[in-house]
Amino acid sequence: MILSVLSSPALVSGLMVVRAKNPVHSVLFPIPVFRNTSGLLLFLGLDFFAMIFPVVHIGAIAVSFLFVVMMFNIQIAEIHEEVLRYLPVSGIIGLIFWWEMFFILDNESIPLLPTQRNTTSLRYTVYAEKVRSWTNLETLGNLLYTYYFV
Repeated sequence: MILSVLSSPALVSGLMVVRAKNPVHSVLFPIPVFRNTSGLLLFLGLDFFAMIFPVVHIGAIAVSFLFVVMMFNIQIAEIHEEVLRYLPVSGIIGLIFWWEMFFILDNESIPLLPTQRNTTSLRYTVYAEKVRSWTNLETLGNLLYTYYFV
């Protein structure tokens, strides 16, 4: 579920990088791609890569954005009546999308609506949390600042 919620906007933004007519939009669309990809990496437990990935790639996007602004004469497009004509239809489609997402996300793991079931009466102990274990970042920091310290 979380995989599809994070990967779908990344795919759409990736397609919009290629489909955008304005070069500024084409430079800005990779930002949601890298943000959602970083979320996927966090979901997979790759903390270090999830932090490094957007820093490196969004820095590259900033450099390419400066290149686009310097090299091209960008004309700011005005909103035409043709675009405003499609605004009600796109609003209805957006409302339908959010309505569907609300009912897809309304399940036992993410209760958005009050339910009649009482699931809080189950008591159990997670013994894995009682053991001290290091995260990926703590392990990497320990290695970098002790064993590989120059």
